[in-house]
Amino acid sequence: MAMTDEDALDFAIVVYREDERWHAELLPVALTSDLHGLIQVLKQQPSESGTIALVAVGDEFFVALRGLGDRVDVFLSDIAASWDFPLARQVLEYLDVPVPDEEELDEILQDEETVLPAGDLSIFADLGLDEMELGILSGDIDLLPEDVLSSVAARLGFSEPFERAIESVFG
Repeated sequence: MAMTDEDALDFAIVVYREDERWHAELLPVALTSDLHGLIQVLKQQPSESGTIALVAVGDEFFVALRGLGDRVDVFLSDIAASWDFPLARQVLEYLDVPVPDEEELDEILQDEETVLPAGDLSIFADLGLDEMELGILSGDIDLLPEDVLSSVAARLGFSEPFERAIESVFG
């Protein structure tokens, strides 16, 4: 089913391994604007290889988080989203990356083909998705965030549980 921009929704999914199998669960939509809440979910969900949260905010951007013990790595697909979306701003604050001012943002956005990510590009390197591949996926402006996250899920080996969780959002 092809999604149009008007159909794009916000969603957050937590993914974890248990008994050597991947599981994915839909999180409350309120967490798509609450980084602290997402981090709490990661810390509460034990997993064999770390717990992952994947968040799409409409057709604008996505955030990936990975919790391993007390450590939480975060990746934001586009820092320009920090001007309009609380979650993107919270991620930049968490990463200690300054929110770009209007002039910096204009420079970044001069080229509408440019997307500037922030955070840990190697967040999934040990699971088989290297920095370059994540950078290429996040920089493809023709892909909606849920499409990028679907590709990430496929590369990391949890496509089926991820797609089941997505179907519960999009029907």
